[in-house]
Amino acid sequence: MADPYIKALHIIFIVTWFAGLFYIVRLFVYQTEALQKDEPDRTILGAQLALMAKRLWLIITWPSAVITLFLGSWMIIDYPTMLQLPYMHIKLSLVILLYLYHFYCHRVYRKLQQNVAPLSSMQLRLLNEVATIILIAVVFIIVLKNEFDWIKGTVGFALVAVVLALAARWYKRWRVKRNQE
Repeated sequence: MADPYIKALHIIFIVTWFAGLFYIVRLFVYQTEALQKDEPDRTILGAQLALMAKRLWLIITWPSAVITLFLGSWMIIDYPTMLQLPYMHIKLSLVILLYLYHFYCHRVYRKLQQNVAPLSSMQLRLLNEVATIILIAVVFIIVLKNEFDWIKGTVGFALVAVVLALAARWYKRWRVKRNQE
């Protein structure tokens, strides 16, 4: 069993990391939409949103990701038997996927800091759900451990992804309709 203080700190930094990942992509949506506005709104909003993204990304999200990795590695080094647990391999695979998502968000961040929108606001809204799906998967794996029914879990994760995608499409239609009125 991992040291409870290290485990508690690990969970705290996971929470702050996810908060940063959730909010940064929302800021990406706003930055992308600001790039489509007329002047002076484009410049004013763009500068403010770029500053907000920079502070969030560099002061909260990146440090949280690094500290989470450090504390998680510490627990594995102290208790290498955790790697013998079958569910831990799945969890760590999802964590690797989350870091790849983080690095991809960094690429988007760098482009937007240069006032280049690499994705549409709709694509960014869908991208924002990737972290949600990974979070749901990891929480269920950690809580249920070996009791996890993989068939039900896989179907459940797929349903969550479909519901999120449908909700994003509905929201887009609603926004377009509202803007036409």
